[in-house]
Amino acid sequence: MFDGHHLLDIVHKSNASGMDLIRDEEFESKSGTDIMEAPSGDDQDPSNNQRSKKKRYHRHTQHQIQEMEAFFKECPHPDDKQRKDLGRRLGLVPLQVKFWFQNKRTQMKSQHERNENSQLRAENEKLRVENIRYKEALSNAACPNCGGPAAIGEMSFDEQHLRIENVRLREEIDRISGIAAKYVSKPMLPYSNGISRSLDIGFGNFGPQPGLVGGDLYGGNDLLKSVSGGSGPTEADKPMIIELAVAAMEEVIRMAQAGEPLWIPSPDNSTEILSEDDYSQTFPRGIGPKPLGLKSEASRESAVVIMNHVNLVEILMDVNQWTSVFSGIVSRAATLEVLSTGVAGNYNGALQVMTAEFQVPSPLVPTRENYFVRYCKQHTDGTWAVVDVSLDTLRPSTMTRCRRRPSGCLIQELPNGYSKVIWVEHAEVDDRAVHTIYRPLVDSGLAFGAKRWVAMLGRQCERLASALANNIPAGDVGVITTPEGRKSMLKLAERMVMSFCTGVGASTAHTWTTLSGSGADDVRVMTRKSMDDPGRPPGIVLSAATSFWLPVPPKRVFDFLRDENSRSEWDILSNGGLVQEMAHIANGRDPGNSVSLLRVNSANSSQSNMLILQESCIDATCSYVIYAPVDIVAMNVVLNGGDPDYVALLPSGFAILPDGPTHHGGGIPEAGGSLLTVAFQILVDSVPTAKLSLGSVATVNSLIKCTVERIKSAVGGETA
Repeated sequence: MFDGHHLLDIVHKSNASGMDLIRDEEFESKSGTDIMEAPSGDDQDPSNNQRSKKKRYHRHTQHQIQEMEAFFKECPHPDDKQRKDLGRRLGLVPLQVKFWFQNKRTQMKSQHERNENSQLRAENEKLRVENIRYKEALSNAACPNCGGPAAIGEMSFDEQHLRIENVRLREEIDRISGIAAKYVSKPMLPYSNGISRSLDIGFGNFGPQPGLVGGDLYGGNDLLKSVSGGSGPTEADKPMIIELAVAAMEEVIRMAQAGEPLWIPSPDNSTEILSEDDYSQTFPRGIGPKPLGLKSEASRESAVVIMNHVNLVEILMDVNQWTSVFSGIVSRAATLEVLSTGVAGNYNGALQVMTAEFQVPSPLVPTRENYFVRYCKQHTDGTWAVVDVSLDTLRPSTMTRCRRRPSGCLIQELPNGYSKVIWVEHAEVDDRAVHTIYRPLVDSGLAFGAKRWVAMLGRQCERLASALANNIPAGDVGVITTPEGRKSMLKLAERMVMSFCTGVGASTAHTWTTLSGSGADDVRVMTRKSMDDPGRPPGIVLSAATSFWLPVPPKRVFDFLRDENSRSEWDILSNGGLVQEMAHIANGRDPGNSVSLLRVNSANSSQSNMLILQESCIDATCSYVIYAPVDIVAMNVVLNGGDPDYVALLPSGFAILPDGPTHHGGGIPEAGGSLLTVAFQILVDSVPTAKLSLGSVATVNSLIKCTVERIKSAVGGETA
């Protein structure tokens, strides 16, 4: 730590030299700016030497000074020719012009140095104050081992600060270990090998511990205080949540790495099945016995994705990014409380209490709502693990429809920015309310299972890589090559997809009303009022959705719906007009993953030159074709890199799933049948306070039924 007074001496010396320079400058300015007239013959006489000292000066006019000031701004160092031209124009000799510019440059230099001196003085004062504060802090520092005073030269200030923080953390760990011992009826463990395992959130060897999990803790122990639906855990709950998270971490890692007999191949070797008997023997504690009426679902899937492990961990631990990337599965999510933010500037050791609602893109499949803790840990081999485990037993609800057993993923770093992901999903659910046509898919575990999570993650990683790509070939017609335009259009399409996904499922945040049709599938409708959302047109929005089965493979249905050439066969609003693709952005390796801007050239003048933003995406478990009419002026702003948040969208579209696991291999299913959900959002009144008319409902009902019939007629006649 240098002495601030030494710097102050330097500044004083600099000031002194600066003052000398100013005095010289003033002398030079006077002798140069006001040029002395040439002496007469009498003045040259030695006898008149006294009179020669009385110099007469020529003062510049205001016009001459203004002209030279203006020229100085353009050229501070004029050459001989420029000085002669300027002097001729202003009625000055070149020597006068030369002296004026010299003095002006000296004046500017001294002014600049004065400003620098002022800044140095201010910085010196700041350093002097900090120096005093650091010396006082070090003089009062205590040794963390003996508690006595620490010599100033023994350690840096940063090291001293870290040691004091470690002492504080050790005291906090001891305090929490005491609380844990009180509530889980186990002896208090010393810091070195006990509860520190829980707060450091390490990965150790956990054997059965009576009274911890699966015993009285989940059997209605009156020491547990219930958590209300929207609030976080109580102080008494937190030690048990920590213990539960650590045990869940060990369970997920072992389930991700184990083979037979825990995981056994299915009869057709297309997937793995968890042996419940072996599971109950391997993990006897768990989170308590399975409640009556619930059945188990377990699945495991691995894949290599084009994203580094740091970004993957950040996506999983940031609830907004997690909801955005998995918008097809996560309809709603929130972080209720952060128990730990992690250490070392990352999420290592982070603990979050969360709620989330998981969905299938259809109003015919009830959502699954969970209250759980999410825990992230980096292990000694460099592998990251992010695990969830249900806390539903801490809530006041007496009936649980879904309970999340330890689930999550392991992330292993690979070269070139890739990562290997092993995903484990394990839940206990009551799925009796699932519609008949979706039951085979849900029973197989593919609707909410690990394969769907991994497939969606892989596709979204490709989408993010496409958004960041800079080497876009400019040869193809309609390809958006400017990074700003690509980024804005992809951001707008992402918002469109999220809006569609959150509005098409059976979320508890929405209330669907069933309209029974004659001879057609049931249509479900709901209304929303949009007032202050800049991304939605103001007024009453009517959403209508229906799901039905087609004896056609999902890939064929997807290709038919995304092709602009076949759009007139099902899109009633295009009125048979020609649909042309104006621009597109590739969104992955599959050609079906893209964002397009379509123009509808309709004979109807009111729809002439209408633009449609469309995103199509497909993976091994699900595919979407989502679109929304957009304003031409607004899209021009977006294509030029403008802010897309204020473009109003009402997305409609299709969600396509396989009808079961029969032909569900490793790739995109090209056999079997399809489960197709059709959904529309229409602005029925621009006044938010208006009441919905029965005529509007009938119109939307007819629109969606007519669209369904057209699709069935076009592709439904073929057999699988």
